[in-house]
Amino acid sequence: MGRTRIFIVLALAWVFLPTVAYALDGRINDTPVPEWKVTADTVWTCIAAMLVFLMQAGFALVEGGFTRAKNTVNIMMKNVGDFAIASLGFWILGFGLMFGEGNPFMGTTGFFTSPEMGDDLYPSLSWASVPTMTAWLFHLMFCATAATIVAGAMAERTKFVSYLIFSFFISLFFYPVVGHWVWGGGWLATLGMLDFAGSTVVHSTGAWFALAGVIVLGPRIGRYSERGLPLALPGHNMMMATLGMFILWFGWFGFNTGTLMSANVFEISTIAANTSLAGAAAAIGATLTTWFLFGKPDITMTLNGVLCGLVAVAGACAYVEPWVAAVFFGFLPGVLVVFSVLAFDRIHVDDPVGAISVHGTGGAFGTVMLGLFHANSGLFYGGGGDLLLAQFVGVVAVFAFSMVSGFVMFSLIKAVVGLRVSPQTERAGLDMEEHGNDAYPEFLA
Repeated sequence: MGRTRIFIVLALAWVFLPTVAYALDGRINDTPVPEWKVTADTVWTCIAAMLVFLMQAGFALVEGGFTRAKNTVNIMMKNVGDFAIASLGFWILGFGLMFGEGNPFMGTTGFFTSPEMGDDLYPSLSWASVPTMTAWLFHLMFCATAATIVAGAMAERTKFVSYLIFSFFISLFFYPVVGHWVWGGGWLATLGMLDFAGSTVVHSTGAWFALAGVIVLGPRIGRYSERGLPLALPGHNMMMATLGMFILWFGWFGFNTGTLMSANVFEISTIAANTSLAGAAAAIGATLTTWFLFGKPDITMTLNGVLCGLVAVAGACAYVEPWVAAVFFGFLPGVLVVFSVLAFDRIHVDDPVGAISVHGTGGAFGTVMLGLFHANSGLFYGGGGDLLLAQFVGVVAVFAFSMVSGFVMFSLIKAVVGLRVSPQTERAGLDMEEHGNDAYPEFLA
């Protein structure tokens, strides 16, 4: 009887007591790492994850400022909701699909992520010394970013419940599958594609899903005249949007440097410098372009110019020289985003915040440019055309997968629960109709 009790106690302890054995367990490719390095890597990666988490606030402010006052609460709720939903989806299935051992298209191990899971479940992360839950936490922030991109593009006419359904499935399955192709040892990684901090994996994936959603959803009421000409529906608060941009820029230093999951001071400083140069040069590019086209510098285009440069350099920030980061991953994307916004507007793709141009066009441009300007294997550095080809294939593959998946998912949501609010709700504003709250109760929307 005594032995039976001891066995029961030990069994319960094994099930319920926390374990101190970590998945990546202080090793890099099965080589033990000094404890001080594991600590430094883990602390830095957690700090970087917190910086990326702050970007949720930046997205909320940019999207809120670029849209009308009567939809502010709805935008804030979507940014809260998509992070909460993404956290669960990425923990349940997403992290395993993305980094688990499996096949060229998806991982098949490591679901319901927990600390005791070992290197054998996540072989594509064997290069990192940090604990499994640290890696999960950092990449959760990327997953939530991909989801929240869609909130801005589909703003002012999308049902809240429908957006939450989308957020769950993109974090549970669609984003992790793309991530596995590139970062999880999948077929694009085998092809040789590089995307250091997610110009395509994070940003373009979110943007192409947004594009599919906007096409299924249709433009806002009053956005185009009877003759099909664009009509302005200006955002209500440029101060809010500008503050959001600065918060995003600040968080982007964690976004890009944290991808190292290592406290390597030389690499961190290089990546941070390239990030800052690209954002600054993109601001100048967008400002000069609008000044030339419209006769006055436009604040909305300048803000989106900064973000487009940061998107473009994300995948290349560890691989290119500073002057290249400033010119080809900063200034040029700042110019490009202006023309992209205008082009989408002409074909009646109604994106209130310019998210598709910033994250889709900017992400694709930066990914392809890396094939030309990689400091070791880029075409212009004597590396031949292999990397450029891999980058181009990756851009096309992610676009095709995201667009087809997005059309199917949004069409199903539309058929089952409805995707768009009623015309009456849209005209009145989603805040009171969807949430029973008004962001500015003392003023008329």
